[in-house]
Parts: sequence; C-alpha cells; structure tokens
Amino acid sequence: MDSPTHSAEDSRRRELGAFLRSRRERLTPSATGISTGLRRRTPGLRREEVAMIAGVGTTWYTWLEQGRDVRPSVEVLTALSQALRLDTAEQRHLFILAGRPQPERRVDAPEKVDSPLLHMLQSLVLQPAYVLGRRWDVLAWNSAAAAVFGDYGLLEGDARNIVHMVFTSPQHRRLLVDWEELARAVLASFRAESARYVGDPDFERLIALMTRSSPEFRAWWPLRDVARNLSGVKHVSHPIAGAMAFEHMSLSIDDDMKLIVYTPLAEQNSIAKLQKLLDARPAERRSA
Repeated sequence: MDSPTHSAEDSRRRELGAFLRSRRERLTPSATGISTGLRRRTPGLRREEVAMIAGVGTTWYTWLEQGRDVRPSVEVLTALSQALRLDTAEQRHLFILAGRPQPERRVDAPEKVDSPLLHMLQSLVLQPAYVLGRRWDVLAWNSAAAAVFGDYGLLEGDARNIVHMVFTSPQHRRLLVDWEELARAVLASFRAESARYVGDPDFERLIALMTRSSPEFRAWWPLRDVARNLSGVKHVSHPIAGAMAFEHMSLSIDDDMKLIVYTPLAEQNSIAKLQKLLDARPAERRSA
C-alpha cells in the first residue's frame, strides 16, 4: 500500500495547529486571570479557555489545532495572538502559517537602533553604511558614510530622509552620477516598500512635502512605478576625492529597518580615496 501523501497546504495547516498548541500549553492560567483548582493537570490553558478568551467557538478552535481545513480571518488571528500573549515574532509567524497578511501596526514611538547593530555599523571602517527606518529616515551611520555622502548629523527632521535628500538636496544631486536613473530607482523602491503603509500620516506628510518641493517627484510619483533593488553599483562625484565607485547592498534588519552597506571598488581607485577622506576627518567627527 502506498504511504499517504500530504500537500504543502496540509503540512502548513498541521504546523499552524502545532504552533498554536505549543503556545497554549506554555501559557499559565494565572497569566490570563483564569482561576484553577488544585487538581488541575492540563499543562497551560485548555482549548476551551483559549476559545473563550479569543471569542471563538471551542469546536472551531479545536479543528484549527487539529490542522483541519478552516480559514481564520485576520481579526480572529489577531484575537488569538492576544489570547495567547504572542510577542511580535510569534504573531508574525502565526500569520505566515495561516497564509494571511499581518495588519500593519502604527508605530508611535521613535525608532531606535539597538547597540549590537550600532557596534557592527562602526566596525565597517572602509564601508560607508547607514541604517534606514520604515520611512527611509537615516537613523544611524558610520564615519565612512559621512565622509562620502555628507554629515547626516547636520540634518534634522524630514531632511534626514533618503528620498528627501535625493530629490531636494543640491549637494546630493551633484554627488550622484546618473542622478535621474538613480532617483527613479529610489522612487520606485520607496513606493514598493511604502505600500504597506498606505494612509500612514507620516508617509502621507512626506509624500505631500516631496510633491511640493520637487518637480521630478511631482511628475514621477503618479506613474506608480515599483521596483525592488537590493544591490547594484553606485558612481559618485565627490567634491574632494573626485570620481568613486561603490557596490551597495540592502540588508533587512526587521520588518521596518534595513542596513545599507557600500563597498568601495578598485575602479577609480575608490578604496584609496575613501581612506584619504577618512584620514582627513577630525577625530571627534569619526563616529555617529
């Protein structure tokens, strides 16, 4: 007799059920305010208790844990996440297993770059690098990035934003060789990533500001071009060092943050030129 086969969808449902069960069994009743008797033997919460807290039927939730073909909505998944006290990573995992898009959360607190990432950033001595937030604001940078692209510490608010710099800064425009090609690529990538935040007030304010400030942005934004550029080569015309070439790569840190790293190429003697720029920087300005 042939062994039974399971589709990828079956496997995903079983994994979803196993994940829910593991989170349910690790959660103590006291953490959810449920009083228990001394004779309780069930590890963690019972299925009916999770169903009650989440506001769903016990039979339906049991089917979900059993890997049956039930399809929880985004609202139900959110309720289950809250009932099971899932953290951010666990909630994201739950939505992926359920095949549902996770609702975007509104982030009111200032974005913060953790110390390990800052330490790694500063260790990239001969590689200009910076960290971007969800709206492409520059959150942190190293000395090499300041030497090549300018001191981000002198910029405040929206001015310390990649889209803003590319489209409104005369210095940045002169720095970038093939500015129009790069600006279009930046805009297409920004639109693709900002789709997750349609209606977000911070994004809407930035887009409105750019529409008023840049005729190119005003003309190209309605075209709705999208792209996903993770790597490439960027040529710059530095006011001191002259022509330089860098290979760049975008690395995702989490859903909202990314690290951009530029590696100088042998082309146009870029490595030696970068070293001279760094050597010329005052010691107090060699970190950010």
